[in-house]
Amino acid sequence: MLAGAPAPGHPAGAIGRPAISDRPRTPLFILFSVVIVDLIGFGIVMPVLPFWATDFGADGFLYGLIQSSYALAQFALAPFWGRLSDRVGRRPVLLTTIAGTAASLLWLGLAESLVGLFAARILAGGFAANISVASAYITDVTEADERTRWMGMLGASFGIGFLLGPAIGGLLAPFGYAVPMLFAAAMAALNFVYAVFALPEPPRRQGQGEREPSIGRLEVLRDPAVRRACIAYLFFSLAVTQLENMFPLFMKDRFGFDARGVAFVLVGMAVVMGGIQGGAMRALAARYAERSLVLVGSALLAVAFLLVPLAPTVALLLLPLGVSAVGRAISQPSLMSLVSFEASETNRGAVLGTFQSMASLARIFGPAGAGFLYDLNVGWPFFLASALMLVVLLHARGLRSEPVSARP
Repeated sequence: MLAGAPAPGHPAGAIGRPAISDRPRTPLFILFSVVIVDLIGFGIVMPVLPFWATDFGADGFLYGLIQSSYALAQFALAPFWGRLSDRVGRRPVLLTTIAGTAASLLWLGLAESLVGLFAARILAGGFAANISVASAYITDVTEADERTRWMGMLGASFGIGFLLGPAIGGLLAPFGYAVPMLFAAAMAALNFVYAVFALPEPPRRQGQGEREPSIGRLEVLRDPAVRRACIAYLFFSLAVTQLENMFPLFMKDRFGFDARGVAFVLVGMAVVMGGIQGGAMRALAARYAERSLVLVGSALLAVAFLLVPLAPTVALLLLPLGVSAVGRAISQPSLMSLVSFEASETNRGAVLGTFQSMASLARIFGPAGAGFLYDLNVGWPFFLASALMLVVLLHARGLRSEPVSARP
């Protein structure tokens, strides 16, 4: 949030800490540049993998299983990376995961069968939990009253990555499906080199000299407020996976699109998300409480998902796709900010890792379930997504919009 314009219930600054304007911003911008390149690599894979998998003989369910295997590895390791970053520092964990991502993309580019695709995506999932570490990095160097703004900037990094990544993937796909993957691997390798020289460890905050013992996922979820936020994010992610995973196949089967065509529709959605999270989110976070943003975003997503399979033409389809991009742009960083308010400074990595693992858990079951439903009827995954967002809307009403330090 903007300094001097906190949202209702937010303090102007954390007690006993320097004002946010006094903190150097260079580490954050370096972090965002590292995350953007990492996400470009992920975005390159998005429009190409479904077509490559179907070329190897996969149907909707098998393609969903490939995506689920990626998420299973991510779910298993997200809390581990978070706890490890609490103990040894954010920088070494980020460097390790970036290097692992480069190796997994190289393997993916060299895959020659469905088994190879499965193996490469499992490895990629194991190293893909670094967003939770990046979130913890942000909380290390920001105060509560501006955290939603910077979480929005992290969301904008997703937008930029998902804008450039699918565009690159779509442009390279005509040269062979392996080419975009190998290009992404090279980018990840260069990103690792850049991070080694440029990315600093965030400064230790007051009270972090003696760190609390690491806590596990179940212990984190004993906190009712954290548990409620995590459950909301679980249903949110289950809904989003329906669109993410089946959309390329939907466009292929309904409108005859190829990987390049799908890529540029994804680019358009990323432009909308990036514009909101990189610009409008700052004003929205200064004016409205995070819970309100989650509620509005969930309602928009529920309507958009319902309308996607009902659109008779591509032109009419663009309207619900745009609405879904707006809904996700304002709700996802707000949820991340809300859960960060429930964590102490010394266990934020564990809390955010557990929170992020809810998305991974959703992506274990969501893609395979979406593929199964898609094989029965192409519209069913999207109708399920709409119903799930209504669950998020109802559940999010009980979330709290102020950090622990601001509560009586």
